[in-house]
Amino acid sequence: MSASIHTRPVPHAPATIALHARPRRGPGEPLGGCIAQSTSFTQLAVGDTPEHAYSRVSNPTVSDLEFALGALEGAPPAVCFSSGLAAETALFLSLLSQGDHAVVSAAAYGGTVRLLNRVFARYGVETTFVDATDTSHVRAALSDRTKLVFVETPSNPTLDLVDLAALSQVCKERGVPLAVDNTFLTAAIQRPLDFGADISVYSTTKHIEGHSAAVGGAIVSRDETLLSGLRFVRKATGGIQTPFNAYLTLRGVETLPLRARQHSRGAGAVAAWLAKHPSVALIRYPGLDSHPQRALAIRQHGGFHGGVVSFELRGGLPAAQGLLARLRLVRLAEHVGGAQTLLTHPATMTHADVPAAHRRAVGITDGQLRLSVGLEDPADIIADLGQALACGACEPRASDEGLNSAASGACDGADTAPLGARDGARAGVLAAALAGGAL
Repeated sequence: MSASIHTRPVPHAPATIALHARPRRGPGEPLGGCIAQSTSFTQLAVGDTPEHAYSRVSNPTVSDLEFALGALEGAPPAVCFSSGLAAETALFLSLLSQGDHAVVSAAAYGGTVRLLNRVFARYGVETTFVDATDTSHVRAALSDRTKLVFVETPSNPTLDLVDLAALSQVCKERGVPLAVDNTFLTAAIQRPLDFGADISVYSTTKHIEGHSAAVGGAIVSRDETLLSGLRFVRKATGGIQTPFNAYLTLRGVETLPLRARQHSRGAGAVAAWLAKHPSVALIRYPGLDSHPQRALAIRQHGGFHGGVVSFELRGGLPAAQGLLARLRLVRLAEHVGGAQTLLTHPATMTHADVPAAHRRAVGITDGQLRLSVGLEDPADIIADLGQALACGACEPRASDEGLNSAASGACDGADTAPLGARDGARAGVLAAALAGGAL
C-alpha cells in the first residue's frame, strides 16, 4: 500500500476532482481502491518509521479519503474522524483551553450545542450563542478571550445563512479563527475557505458518503499548523475513522458533485410544491425566492442550494404526526443526505437535548419537520406528500404499513394508487412544481 503521490495539477472541475483526486500508485493500481484493513504495518528497522505504522494514528485508506476531501476545497489533505462530532471535539480540544471563549451560531446542530454546553463547559470553556445571520451580533460577542467562531450555514434545521465573506473579515480583524460547518452543502456547492473561513467541518456521514452506510467526520483547512495539531489530538484521543468506513465514504465522494446537483433539483421542486400547499404554514429553502436571505444564497451557493427543506404545517405537531404516520415512500429517520428521502422531527430527534427555550429562540418549533430530499423522481416524493397531507384530518391508523400498504389507511378521495400507476401524471406534477422557481 505504499504510495508514490504525483504532484501534477488536478483539474479544477469538482466532478473531475471527486473522481481523480487521490494518490497514484502506478501500473496495476485497482480502480476501485483498496481497503487497508490492518491495525499495524511492518517496519524495515528501528527508528525507520514508515508513513503508516499504526491505524490509530494513520491508515492508507483513510489517507486516500483525506487527500480527496482536501482537494475538493483546494486544500492539503483533510483530517478524518470517526464521526462529525468526533471532528468537532478534536477541533475544540485543539483551539480551546480552560478560560477560553467561543462564539457559536445559535441555529446549529443539536449535538454541537450539547457538546459545548454539557461537556466543554465542565472544563471552563464559555460559549456565547448568537444570531450569526447578522454579523454585528458576532462582532459584539467577541472578547479578548474568544479563541474560535463556529457557525453553521445553512443551519440545521432552520436553514438560516451566514454571510461568510463578511464574517471572515470580522474574524481576521480580531485574529480569531472561523470554522464553518458545511455539512448540508459540502464543497460541491459551497467552499467556505474560498470566502475567507479558516476551517470547514463535515459530518461525512451525510451527503459526502451519501448512502447511509458509513459514519465519519472531517476537517479541511489550508493552515498546515492547524492540521498538524488536529492530527496530534486525533492520535492522542483515538478518534480516527475506520478503514472500511473511509473506503465507503471515498466511494461516495466519487459521485458527490452529481448527487449534490440532483438533491438540489429535487429539493427545489418539492419546496416549490410545498410552498403552494394550503396545509403548509411556513417553509424554508434557500432556493425559494421567499427565503429571507435569497440574495446571499445566490452569491454563496454556486447555483445549487442542497437537498434539505424545512417546513411546518398549519396544524402544528398533531398535523405533523398525522403526516408522518401516513407517508408510504418517505421514511422517518434521524438522518440527512442519504439517497432515500427522509423526514426528521428535530424537536424530538436531532435537537432533543437542546433546551426548549433555545429551540424556540432559533425558530425550532414542536411542529417543524426537516425533509432530506433523496434521489427519487421528485414527482413521486410530491405524490407521497400529497396523499399524506390529504389525510391530514384523519387519526393515524395502526394498519398503515409503509409503501405497499395500498389503501388500508387512506382518507376518502386520497390517491391510493401504486407509484407505477401515477407515471402518466408525473411530468405534469413536476412541471407545476418547478414553475415555482426554486432552483
